[in-house]
Amino acid sequence: MSSQPKQLSMAQLLVCGAAIVTLSMGIRHGFGLWLQPVTQANGWSRETFAFAIALQNLTWGCAGIFAGMLADRFGAFRVIIGGALLYALGLMGMAHSPTPLLFAGTAGVLIGAAQAGTTYAVIYGVIGRNVAADKRSWAMGIAAAAGSFGQFLMVPTEGFLISSFGWQQALTLLGFAALLMVPLAWGLREPGFAGGAAPRREQTIGQALREAFKYPSFQLLMAGYFVCGFQVVFIGVHMPSYLKDKGLSPQVASYALALIGLFNVFGTYIAGTLGQRLAKKNILAFIYFARAVAISLFLLAPLSPASVYLFSAVMGLLWLSTVPPTNAVVAQIFGVAHLSMLSGFVFFSHQIGSFMGVWLGGYLYDRTGSYDVVWYIAIALGIFAALVNLPVKENAIRRTAPQGA
Repeated sequence: MSSQPKQLSMAQLLVCGAAIVTLSMGIRHGFGLWLQPVTQANGWSRETFAFAIALQNLTWGCAGIFAGMLADRFGAFRVIIGGALLYALGLMGMAHSPTPLLFAGTAGVLIGAAQAGTTYAVIYGVIGRNVAADKRSWAMGIAAAAGSFGQFLMVPTEGFLISSFGWQQALTLLGFAALLMVPLAWGLREPGFAGGAAPRREQTIGQALREAFKYPSFQLLMAGYFVCGFQVVFIGVHMPSYLKDKGLSPQVASYALALIGLFNVFGTYIAGTLGQRLAKKNILAFIYFARAVAISLFLLAPLSPASVYLFSAVMGLLWLSTVPPTNAVVAQIFGVAHLSMLSGFVFFSHQIGSFMGVWLGGYLYDRTGSYDVVWYIAIALGIFAALVNLPVKENAIRRTAPQGA
C-alpha cells in the first residue's frame, strides 16, 4: 500500500482541531453545574439528571464507533459538521425538555451523538493520517490539552451564564456557540478524501476489527479506558453536588472544575510529550495509580476549599492525560488506516465506564444519601487499571501478508 502523503499543515491541523475539541469538550465538562438548577426547577431526582448524562456518555461511545468509520471512509470534515449541528440542537432541546424522557433524548442521545463526531476519535484520525509517527503522540497531546483548556475556559463561563441569564438561556447560548465548529471543520478537509473517496487500505473494516479484538493488548487498553471514564465523569458531574452537600459554596465547585481543566492542559501535553520517549503503557499505569492515591488522600484529609483546590490541581494533571498515550498506542500497534474506528471502540469502553460512574453516583446517592461508596469504587478501579496496562505490548503488529481491501 502506498503511503498517504501529508495533506494538511501542522499549524492548520492543530489550530482547527484544537479549537473544535476546546468547544466540544469545554461545553460538556460543565454539565455538572446544571444538575441542581435542572432538578430543582423540574422537581426531578438527581438520578434522573444523572441517567441522562450517563446515557449521553453511552451514546457518545456507541456513536463514536460509527463516527470513526465514517471519518475513516469520507474524512473528518463531514462528520464534524453533522456533530456540530446535533450539538446545537441537543443543547437547545435540553433547555426546554418538560419531561425526563425528552431530557434524556436531548441531553443524552442527541448531545452524545454530537460529541462522537466532534471529539477525540475523529480529530485523532486526522492527526494520525497527517502527522509523522515521531511527532504523533506530541500532536495528540496538543489536541487533548486543547480539550482541557476548553474546560478551564468554558466551565467558569457556563457558571457565569447560568447566574446571569438563567440555566435555560445559558444552554441556548451554548447551542449557538457549538455552531462555531462548522467553519472550523473546513480547516480539516483532507484532499485525499475529495469526492468521498478514501485512500486504498490493506484491510477491510471487518479484518481490522477481527485483528484488534483478538489482540490481548487491545483488550487491556479497553479495560483501562473503562476505568478512566468511570473516574473522570463521576467526579466531573457529581463533585459540585458533593461539595455543596458538604457545605461549600457553588463557586468552590466552579473553581475546582476550572482548575482540573487548567492543570490538565499541562498534564495532557506532558503525557503526549513523554509518550515520544517512554513506554506509553508505563505512563498509563502511573496515571491510574496516581489517581487512586489522590482520591484516597482527598477523602482522608479534612475538607476545605484549599483541599478541594489541591485535589483538583492533582487530578487535573491526571485527568485526560490518558488520552494521548492510549490513542498513540493504538496507532503504533495497528497503523492509522482505521485509527478513528479503533479509537472509537476503545473510547466506547471508556464511555461504558462513564455511564456506570455517573449513573451509580446518582443511584447510590439517592439510596444511601452519600457518595462514599462510589469514591471507594473509583479507588479500587484505579489500582486495577494500573495493573492491566503493564502487560500491554506496544510494538507494531506483524501481518503475514497483505489482506486486501
